[in-house]
Amino acid sequence: MIREIILDTETTGFSPAEGHRVVEIGALELLNHMPSGQTFHTYLNPQRDMPKDAEAVHGLSDAFLKDKPLFAAVADEFISFIEGAVLVIHNASFDVTFLNAELSHVGKPPIDYGQVIDTLQMARRKHPMAQNSLDALCKRYGIDNSKRTKHGALLDSELLAEVYLELIGGKQTTLDLAARQTKSAVPSNQGAARNIQQREKPLPSRLTTIEAEAHMAFVEKLGSNALWKK
Repeated sequence: MIREIILDTETTGFSPAEGHRVVEIGALELLNHMPSGQTFHTYLNPQRDMPKDAEAVHGLSDAFLKDKPLFAAVADEFISFIEGAVLVIHNASFDVTFLNAELSHVGKPPIDYGQVIDTLQMARRKHPMAQNSLDALCKRYGIDNSKRTKHGALLDSELLAEVYLELIGGKQTTLDLAARQTKSAVPSNQGAARNIQQREKPLPSRLTTIEAEAHMAFVEKLGSNALWKK
């Protein structure tokens, strides 16, 4: 079972070293690259003012955030949600730096970069010299992002999940995984007789008369030892 968490954050600025904080975390769970329906989402009181340029990006104001929980109040729930999973993040160094700063504030161990997949780096390798923002990738892969009028951590995670699926090979990857799961769930019963059902009326041949005659003529040229004559 492959467990991955698609994750995004919104913040008050660009650097925790300058006193900026996380104000929203959105994450959703994938099991074998398919959404499980499990999500984690919270807004956070940053205990500081919201710069206007940051508010313009995500729309989260001081008035909206003032009654939201502190990170300390949700830290254990967040850690439990991501524990043991691979984290899939767009521009991962930004989000992980902020999350590790928040974890440090409450005395929790940091996220290990070894458990992180950066979809921005994946996209740059797959589409060099192209725009690889989340919006640009949605446009490239035909993913509807019309609801994304402003940045939002959970909505962006939902969009990133679709982008990530395309980056690892598209919907065919999920279909193949589902087929392998179904196959592995059926007992092999090696050595046991299998109950193979036959059609009551065989399907008609799709070969035309001309094609059938041409095939027979070809086989005749192969001689008496041809596989088709055995």
